[in-house]
Parts: sequence; C-alpha cells; structure tokens
Amino acid sequence: MNGPTGRHWSVVALLVSCCFLVATGVSFFAAWTTLRREPTKVELQIAADKEVARRWEAWPARRVFPDRIGYRPGGDHTEYASRTGIVPDTGCVEGVDDQIAETIGRHGCRAVLRASYVDQLQGVVVTVGVVAFPDPWKADRAYKELPGSQGPDGSGTVRPALRAAAFPGTASARFTDDARQDRTIDRGGPYVVLTTSGQADGRPAAAVKKARPGEPFALAPQIGYAIARTLSARALPDCDRSEWRC
Repeated sequence: MNGPTGRHWSVVALLVSCCFLVATGVSFFAAWTTLRREPTKVELQIAADKEVARRWEAWPARRVFPDRIGYRPGGDHTEYASRTGIVPDTGCVEGVDDQIAETIGRHGCRAVLRASYVDQLQGVVVTVGVVAFPDPWKADRAYKELPGSQGPDGSGTVRPALRAAAFPGTASARFTDDARQDRTIDRGGPYVVLTTSGQADGRPAAAVKKARPGEPFALAPQIGYAIARTLSARALPDCDRSEWRC
C-alpha cells in the first residue's frame, strides 16, 4: 500500500489552515461581541461590590467623614455633630486597643480610619473609626468577635475600644484615651464602624462613678450608623468611569 503523497499532505495542510482560521475568527467574534455587549446583572453586582470595598482608599477623607452629621438627642428635633479633625494615620494597630487590633488583624484588616466629632453643644466628643476589610464576610466575622457597646460600668473603665483622637485648638482637644466613657459598634458591607465617646472637658472615665445609659452619648451610635450606611450603600455601576472595575 502506498503512503500519502505530497498532494495528500497539501490537502491536509489546507484543511488544518482552514480550521485554524475558522477557530480564530470565532474567537475574535466572541471577543468583539463580549466587548460590545452590556454587562450582565452578575457582572454589575461584582463591580458594585468592588467599588464599595475600595471606598476607604478611593474616597476623599472628607467624604468618608462629612463635615456635619445629623442626630436626634431625644424627641423629634435634629441637631448636628461637627467634625473637629481627621487622623492621617490609617494603620490597623495604631487606632485601636491591643485586643481589638488582634481580632481585626486576624480577619484581614486593611486600614482603620479615624475622625472626631463634637455634639452641637460641644460638650461631648465622639471618635469614629472605620475598619476596612477585604469583603463583607470577613467584616462580619470580625464584627461578631469584637466587644459590643458598653457604657461606663461604675469602675471608670471602658476597654478595649477605639483610641481617642484629640485635635488641638478644637472642642476635642482634651479628649484622650483616659477620658473614654462609652463605645459602640456597627457594620456595613466590608466595614466595621467603631465609636468611643467622652466629655469634652477631658474628665477621666475613672471619675465617673455612676452609669448613665443612653445619655449623654446617644449621638455616638447614630453617627456610626450614618457613616456605615453611606460607606456600604451600593451605587449603580458606571463602567465608563475610572473608579469602576466592570
């Protein structure tokens, strides 16, 4: 039996070339179609999640911590807490007590952003801390392991907690760690929001001998809630803008 001739091999080569060209054409067409089609619902959800997770570093600090935040001290009227300053350091260890640092570090803390606010009467200082995690699941696990809200317990000790942030020349200038009397915790998406509060006159927590549930630190959880909700609210993706990764 004679083997394939040169003519046979030419036919085979031609067929292989044709198959390659067809496959290449199909691949280019698929890529072209993918680039021109609208993103799917799942792709938009993924893009929205990524945008939320990047806000701690993509947003200006003043957007994370607005100049003023409304709260209700009681009744129907609204008052406004004013921001006194934003801490430039974003380290996960520097912004919290050791026990909290250990917990958030174990779950992949990316940063701790801090700012301080004073109530409308400038008698109470609230330091707010935004703890950023890679995703909502890690944030949720950390949230469940962190100590919950705690007011003064009669011993004058509120620990572990977010570290106080004082800003010279403002109503928060005397707010130190020793003056912390209350703490709260909230969560939104990949963020855990902590607060710690005390008197603007800097009185140490050790001087507080009687628990005062609800007041005068009722604004703290409201501020924390407002910041957590804003940071975690999904926006409608705009794939033509650089901050979105569709």
